Amino acid sequence: MAQSQLNMEIQFLPGVGPKRASLLDKELNIKTIGDLLRLYPFRYIDKSSFTRICDARPDMAYVQIRAKVLRIDLHGAAHQQMGDAAGPVKFNTVKRMSVWVSDGYGEMEMVFFKGIKWMHERLKPGLEFIFFGKPATFGSKINIVHPEVDAVTPEKLQMAGAGASMTGVYPSTEKLKNGGITGKVMTKLVDTALNRALGEVEETLPEYVMRQCGLVPLHFAIRNIHFPQNAEALEKARYRLKFEELFYLQLSLLKQKYVRSRADNGIMMPRVGEAFNRCYEALPFPLTGAQKRVITEIRNDLKSGHQMNRLLQGDVGSGKTMVAVLSALIAIGNGYQACIMAPTEVLAQQHFKNILKLLAPTGVKTALLTGSSKTAERREIHAGLQDGSIGIIVGTHALIEDNVVFRNLGMAIIDEQHRFGVEQRSKLWNKSAGGTPPHVLVMTATPIPRTLAMTLYGDLDVSVIDELPPGRKPVQTIHATEGKRPAMYRFMKDQIALGRQIFIVYPLINETEKLDYQSLEAGAEEIMSKFPFPQYKTAVVHGKQLNDVKQFNMDAFVAGRADILVATSVIEVGVDVPNASVMVIESAERFGLSQLHQLRGRVGRGSEKSYCVLMTGHRMSKESKHRIELMCATENGFELADEDMKMRGPGDLEGTQQSGLPISLNIASLAKDGMILNAARDCADAILKADPTLHEDRNQLLRKELRKEKYQIKDYSKIS
Repeated sequence: MAQSQLNMEIQFLPGVGPKRASLLDKELNIKTIGDLLRLYPFRYIDKSSFTRICDARPDMAYVQIRAKVLRIDLHGAAHQQMGDAAGPVKFNTVKRMSVWVSDGYGEMEMVFFKGIKWMHERLKPGLEFIFFGKPATFGSKINIVHPEVDAVTPEKLQMAGAGASMTGVYPSTEKLKNGGITGKVMTKLVDTALNRALGEVEETLPEYVMRQCGLVPLHFAIRNIHFPQNAEALEKARYRLKFEELFYLQLSLLKQKYVRSRADNGIMMPRVGEAFNRCYEALPFPLTGAQKRVITEIRNDLKSGHQMNRLLQGDVGSGKTMVAVLSALIAIGNGYQACIMAPTEVLAQQHFKNILKLLAPTGVKTALLTGSSKTAERREIHAGLQDGSIGIIVGTHALIEDNVVFRNLGMAIIDEQHRFGVEQRSKLWNKSAGGTPPHVLVMTATPIPRTLAMTLYGDLDVSVIDELPPGRKPVQTIHATEGKRPAMYRFMKDQIALGRQIFIVYPLINETEKLDYQSLEAGAEEIMSKFPFPQYKTAVVHGKQLNDVKQFNMDAFVAGRADILVATSVIEVGVDVPNASVMVIESAERFGLSQLHQLRGRVGRGSEKSYCVLMTGHRMSKESKHRIELMCATENGFELADEDMKMRGPGDLEGTQQSGLPISLNIASLAKDGMILNAARDCADAILKADPTLHEDRNQLLRKELRKEKYQIKDYSKIS
């Protein structure tokens, strides 16, 4: 049987060979002819229209101009001597040739540094040509350096006018270019591959899905993504290929979710119980509409008979802890225990302190278990968990130790869940009641763009608290450069005089970067000289300190014994200090948007007006300047997360670097294709609701496609 053209090694494609094949593999991971067909252009050159010279701008990717040659200037030219007169030009002495052209709407300079003799002979004044290239600015005028040049003929006009096709531009590298694989060569190779192997490409979507979603056939899409007939055909091809990628990504995630919901029995929790009602009635302020909506969603999960696996997103200060406590009390009301696990002792202690206040009217016994808990205290807590007298336990990794045994764990709540490993979390689930897995609520204060959440946590149910509690005042964000530092110090002293506290945070790229520590140490010294003891008290916290020292300094700030906390960004400052009203972020241009927003959220937790000062140098990149402007313009964490993803891509966002995306995307973008993702997910969801196992005849193709290795997603919920 003849080998499939699609699976044939790329070296056997005419025009490739072993040397080029090795380059294509190393640089673009192209091993087969099929791989080459799935390498899509990232932009297109459109020669279907002409640009007037007066409309050409330097920010355009390219222009196509039809113009007459006016004159030619040769710069640096020497002439051969013929008797008493100058003879022909010595072209080897010409440094630059300027060809001035006009289209009746303006004049433009075409510049040549190479091939000057040949171009000089061709470009005669009075003749008309088609020029194509990238416009640039030299002085105050726009020119094109080394444009493509074609004579004006009926054939060329057809090729460069309304009947022209768009030419794809493929990803490339210097090594590819040096190896002879230029853009033109790549285009030719793709054309050869299409002619050889496109007929072997099998449709990947059932006909009914294509019809319902308005999708073109795969053959049409692949041909037109490479060589579009026109702009409309290209758009249809793009949509089809993007939809296919996102559809199968969502189908695989949702199928996993459906299978799990049917397979995993959950603890039935039909009641809210007395403790819930007492806590709810005694709340010092009413719940927001968003909090009520999320609690209803959780209640429905707990009554369903299936294990809850829900991600709770909420901006800093949105009231996630309140939702967590009320959810835990539902477990209590149904005769079960609940645990709340935080990634650090500081956060665990903070949670415990806040939860004790909320639970005061309920009579529910609550305990705190961390690495610092004393031996006698640990024994008492272990006994209380085992006999069921402790209803809610707050803790760190200490909760998953082997000697921690629950009588009937029914609810596990994890804060900042990306900070825990899968193995660590699985130990917690194994402590459940009677082998039935506990209900799981994972929380994050890092706003995740909806499209990314649907991809990273597509097999989880997602709840969002998108409303801040009443009474929270907005944080005023100010951008300041070094010249404003004296004014900032005066402002800080005014705030301290009013009884407020101040965070000062320095960037830390990694723990070994000495420069950052030097910066912090120098900054701390300056702060202590400008804010001298005993009038002002400054605490310093960074990663090189002993844990005891770090904890002492942090506690001093939390308790109000220090006016200023100087820290690096790697230190967990996610503590609730209502009295802190100013956050100063040094070298703010070095932080990402999400990180800046997280840091800003450490202030504004009290009733007083709060401020965030973004200190930067005078010189910033365009991207850094944009981030700072966005921070000053909005406090909405989800808006900032969306912008952050657009600027940096999904793989760089906090909590996702470690794993990347579950399936690689060749053409779709989570930052730009949210509408297509929503359509793909809705389609996948409808199919699975009707046929959860995909065993209907019409879904055979879907079942076959999902068996491919690239769709074998491990439990990406990170809670298995």
